[in-house]
Amino acid sequence: MPDQKRDYYEVLGVSKGASEEEIKKAYRRLAKQNHPDLHPGDKEAEERFKEINEAYGILSDPEKKSRYDQFGHAGVDPNFGAGGGGFGGFDMGDIDLGDIFGSFFGGGFGGFGGSSRRNGPQKGESLRANISITFEEAAFGCTKEIDLNRTETCEACHGSGCEPGTTAETCPDCRGTGAVRVQRGGGGFAFSTTTTCPKCRGTGKLIHSPCKSCGGAGSVRKKKRVSVTIPAGIDDGQAVSLRGQGNAGVNGGPAGDLLVGIRIKPHDLFQRDGTTVLYEHKVSFYQAAMGAELEIPTIDGKVKWTLPAGTQPGTTFRLRGKGIPELRGRGRGDQYVTVRVQVPTSLNAEQKEALNAFGAAMGENVQEEGGIKSFFEKKKKKK
Repeated sequence: MPDQKRDYYEVLGVSKGASEEEIKKAYRRLAKQNHPDLHPGDKEAEERFKEINEAYGILSDPEKKSRYDQFGHAGVDPNFGAGGGGFGGFDMGDIDLGDIFGSFFGGGFGGFGGSSRRNGPQKGESLRANISITFEEAAFGCTKEIDLNRTETCEACHGSGCEPGTTAETCPDCRGTGAVRVQRGGGGFAFSTTTTCPKCRGTGKLIHSPCKSCGGAGSVRKKKRVSVTIPAGIDDGQAVSLRGQGNAGVNGGPAGDLLVGIRIKPHDLFQRDGTTVLYEHKVSFYQAAMGAELEIPTIDGKVKWTLPAGTQPGTTFRLRGKGIPELRGRGRGDQYVTVRVQVPTSLNAEQKEALNAFGAAMGENVQEEGGIKSFFEKKKKKK
């Protein structure tokens, strides 16, 4: 069946010789651009996000990346190319790809290893959570607490699944490996495959006296409050990883991780572009023409700023070092202040007269009953 999957390197937009850091950087950029939260209802963006995560899941794992580099998608997905209907008439669901290659080349294969123990230590499942923080908390960092439900190693049996004082029996059928070999095929195309041991269901052991606290599972589900340190300079859509704060591992394996996605609440005054803070300040026509001493809000508090006389609408000024701190780095971005000149929407008689005088002095056609001539006649009468 034709290859329906895109090359993982192509998906992330990196070369085959890309470093681990380059792969990680490309993933973060693409994941942020295509995150479903930023494209609600967009199925194409959702599919791209899944494809990006799948590609990163392979290329970020040295063992999987090595297999993929050698054998493409077939090296990391046993069902690839099977078209859902099997391979050569066989059901691929129970076939260990390592055993197939092992039959041809002998021994293990690139980490598949038909003799590997399926009941060995396994890392626990990683968990995901999202939190919302303010603009200032993202800029300067903060500490938040989140509540989550996760599995933890049973304290009564220490993860063994056995009632204290008892031990599990090694499965006689698989001899503790959790898998048994089955002869497949026939004629000139026969090979052995590995499948989950039906007697112990892949655990490699038989528990005759299950732990009363966890029911033999070796882990229990608990509600846990976790403290999350948000680094200064973090941006919307990025995530904080807490190693070992996910679900408990299996058979003595380490716990999974907790990935906390960051959402930044909109600010009433500021907008953000990377480490740059954008702000619009309103001034009067008089202030723009004559200049003024202003107080400009920043994320550090108000600062004094001298507005030059004759400033034009839309002019942008820079406040150095008043932006967002660099994430896990040194220095800060800048704040850019754009001047917006406010035009009065209603004037009283005195203000109109003053503005007419200004307009006449500037050679403008004065907007008053009687025109410019009438305006100057009034001025003479007052004298």
